[in-house]
Amino acid sequence: MNLTTVLIIILIILVAVLVALYFFGRRMQERQAAQQPAFDAAKQTISILVIDKKKLRISQTDFPQLVKQQVPWYAKWMKIPVVKAKVGARIMSLMADAGVYEQLPLNRECKVVVSGIYIAELKSIRGGSIAPLPKKRSLLSRITGRR
Repeated sequence: MNLTTVLIIILIILVAVLVALYFFGRRMQERQAAQQPAFDAAKQTISILVIDKKKLRISQTDFPQLVKQQVPWYAKWMKIPVVKAKVGARIMSLMADAGVYEQLPLNRECKVVVSGIYIAELKSIRGGSIAPLPKKRSLLSRITGRR
């Protein structure tokens, strides 16, 4: 086998992987679009007091066993943003959106939009305003050191 044969085989494998990822991504996008109306129907605005927030694996959280069983196999090792909050008189563990997780202040009362155990949006913070997230720097600006 010469070099061109090896490169052609590698190229064919890469194309096959890209095609598989394309179809897998499309299928996941269709599933999400089908679940979105149910997610929107379950949304409600509540007031919470944020006690603690961490990024944990799903197995390390104290979510109900039914929630842990419904997590796909590929997501069991990923760390998810978990917020321990006082909702009314109960202390609950909630899963948060990544952007909301960064903005949630500790030991402050907040109004959030919740769908089940998922914090989807931060509405307001008592005694303050919501600070916008800092803009992420591009790879080129990080390499060159410019802002």
